Amino acid sequence: MREKIDELLKRVEEFSPRTAAELEEFRIRILGRKGELNGIMEEFKSVAPEMKRELGQSINKLKNRAQERFNELKNAVETAGDITAERSGNDLTRPGTAQPIGSRHPISLVRREICGIFERLGYTIAEGPEVEDDWHVFSALNFPPEHPARDMQDTFFIEKNPDILLRTHTSSIQVRTMQTQKPPIRVVCPGRVFRNEAISYRAHCIFHQIEGLYIDEHVSFADMKQSLLYFVREFFGPDTKIRLRPSYFPFTEPSAEMDISCNLCGGKGCNVCKHTGWLEIMGCGMVDPNVLEACGIDSNKYSGFAFGMGVERCSMLKYGVKDLRMYFENDIRFLHQFDTVI
Repeated sequence: MREKIDELLKRVEEFSPRTAAELEEFRIRILGRKGELNGIMEEFKSVAPEMKRELGQSINKLKNRAQERFNELKNAVETAGDITAERSGNDLTRPGTAQPIGSRHPISLVRREICGIFERLGYTIAEGPEVEDDWHVFSALNFPPEHPARDMQDTFFIEKNPDILLRTHTSSIQVRTMQTQKPPIRVVCPGRVFRNEAISYRAHCIFHQIEGLYIDEHVSFADMKQSLLYFVREFFGPDTKIRLRPSYFPFTEPSAEMDISCNLCGGKGCNVCKHTGWLEIMGCGMVDPNVLEACGIDSNKYSGFAFGMGVERCSMLKYGVKDLRMYFENDIRFLHQFDTVI
């Protein structure tokens, strides 16, 4: 019997549960009604009288130690459980913590919406490199060598190679598309562009453009006007009006600037539209035959139109943002205003 008491005491001291369930199993097996300790006490009844005092003291010591050990382990398991639950977040009884949800940048929202409108018209998305060569950015687009856009004041050239530069417009994507695809061609070209300009509330050295190109047989100026009218009414609202003013671009002929009726004052005149009732949003025109020929397309058989707009400009008009610099400052207070915009 002495050996049973010593062996059980040793197991009590060495026991180390990993979970509360293991600890409860230990309590039932050792201290329960049908546990090992009660089994030893039943045997104690048949012990010789001269050994009862010594064995009785050992049994009491075992019982007390087993109870103490159980209490110690219970506190340890409960504390460890709280720490683990706090660290892992797996305590299903604790109230949940709402995690902040991010949002898309307003430039991304507007870019996606514009591209989506033209995709419904059958256009596909085309992209190209931001670091380009002179031919794709200027020469192929009918820019003569003396054109002001080639001047260092407008373009970021790579010093070690003056033929390499940061693209100033996404028209270079149109050139690459015309070189690799045969008409009919119908693409929109979104992307980031760079110009050497002073940063202010209405200008930046980095901005985003979306340009479009449609080339096929018998494409007319009227086709372009109708396509752009559809776009502005989808983007700015069904009551939006447009007007086309004669302009000049080296790569289109005839060329035009397109204005829309001010969506803030309804065309009545306000500070934003300078009391004219109109807002300029893009340039457009029929693709110059010289550009078609430079890209290997027969200008006698095919014609087309091109257009280009600033994404920041459209975003400012759509969301009422008055400072262009806010798009690049990553101010959380500004960006959180678009959390609910899908």
